[in-house]
Amino acid sequence: MSKRTIGQEIIQGLEEINAWKRGKLKLKTYSVEMPKAADVPAIRRELGLSQPEFAGFMGVSLGTLRNWEQARREPQGPARALLLVASKQPGAVRAAFDAAKPVARTRANRQGGRVMARARTKAA
Repeated sequence: MSKRTIGQEIIQGLEEINAWKRGKLKLKTYSVEMPKAADVPAIRRELGLSQPEFAGFMGVSLGTLRNWEQARREPQGPARALLLVASKQPGAVRAAFDAAKPVARTRANRQGGRVMARARTKAA
């Protein structure tokens, strides 16, 4: 394997941008097909996760996940990117899920910020 010359690569990239701006070069473009709602059940099953587990991993409500799986709603933004990773590298996503430490559920974190807001109000 040859040694990379990062500086030379940057200069070459800038020259390509200038040539493209002048219309002398057509740059390569790539498109990535993002997962759709119809793909969600297969991705979840490939990971071996239940609906509640997968919803928690994705950071969405169980209702949202079910809407995706029943194609009533389409995943958007970062959720689609995470679904893409999960579909292309399920082993890596599964390892990340397994490595995540479960968070102990306490009364304070079940109620979200409300407990903290009350505590600040009393202290003020």
